[in-house]
Amino acid sequence: MPELLSAAHIRQLAARLNVHPTKQWGQNFVIDPNTIRRIVGLAELSGQEHVLEVGPGLGSLTLGLLDEAAQVTAVEIDPVLAAQLPETVSAFRAESAAQLAVVQADALRVGAEELDAPEVLVANLPYNVAVPVVLHLLQQLPELDRGLVMVQEEVADRLVAGPGSKVYGVPSVKAAWDTTMRKAGVVGRRVFWPEPRISSGLVRFDRRATAADRLGLEVSREAVFEVIDAAFAQRRKTLRAALSGLAGSGAEAEQVLRQAGVSPQARGETLTVEDYTRITAVVAQRP
Repeated sequence: MPELLSAAHIRQLAARLNVHPTKQWGQNFVIDPNTIRRIVGLAELSGQEHVLEVGPGLGSLTLGLLDEAAQVTAVEIDPVLAAQLPETVSAFRAESAAQLAVVQADALRVGAEELDAPEVLVANLPYNVAVPVVLHLLQQLPELDRGLVMVQEEVADRLVAGPGSKVYGVPSVKAAWDTTMRKAGVVGRRVFWPEPRISSGLVRFDRRATAADRLGLEVSREAVFEVIDAAFAQRRKTLRAALSGLAGSGAEAEQVLRQAGVSPQARGETLTVEDYTRITAVVAQRP
C-alpha cells in the first residue's frame, strides 16, 4: 500500500516550514492516512480523470489522489505550502511528480484559463469559504462533472437540504441550480490538526442541466441567484414582502408570484430552485 502522510510527517513538515494552521485560511490538515484512503475511495476515480484539489495544505490528500487520478491540479493560496507541495510529492511519489500541477491562487478568484479543464473536484475545503468556492468553481468550470468535498458537517447538511428543512437556505438552493448533492459520510474531529470543534461532512455532487434548461426558460444564473438572495435576506417575511423590492411593490410582487404559480404567502425556505427560476422568468418579462 503506497505510503501516505502520517501525523508525524505532517508535524515534521510544518515545523520545518514554520507553518502554523490559520483560521484566516480555514486550515485544518488531515493527519490520518485511513481518512485519506476513505475520501479517495468515495470519489470513485477510474484513473483517467483530471482532478482539481483546493487547499491541499501539506499534501495529505494530494498523494492519495495521485495514486488514483491521471492528473491533479492543486490550488493553494498559501505561498509557502504551494512551493513545498511539489517537493513533498517528489519525495513520496517521484514517479507521479509530472502528474501534478500547483496553482498558487485564491480559489475564489481562480479562472478556467489557469486550471486546464479539470473534470472532478476532490478537496478538503477551507472551512470559512467552502460554499462560495464550490459555487464559484461550478460557474467557472463547465467541464467539472462531479466531485466529493469535505466541509463542516453543518455546511454539508445545508448543501444537501431540501425545501422545508430547518437548514434549507441559500446554499441549498444555489447548489441545486446545476447539481444534485448528497451526503456521503461523516468524518470525526480527531483526524485533523488542529482539531476542529465540530465534525466534518463529505458531500458528493453530480452536475446536471441548469434549472433554466430543465424548465426550458431563458434566464441567467445571476438573475435567479439575485431572487434567491432577496427571498432569504428577510427569511421570516412572506415572499410577497421579501420580493417587493425586486418587483416594484408588494402588489406587483404578489402578481409575479401568482403568475409563477407560487403562493404570495409562502416563505423562501419552502421553494425549490425551479420555483425561483420561474419567478425570475416572470420578473424578466415585466416592462
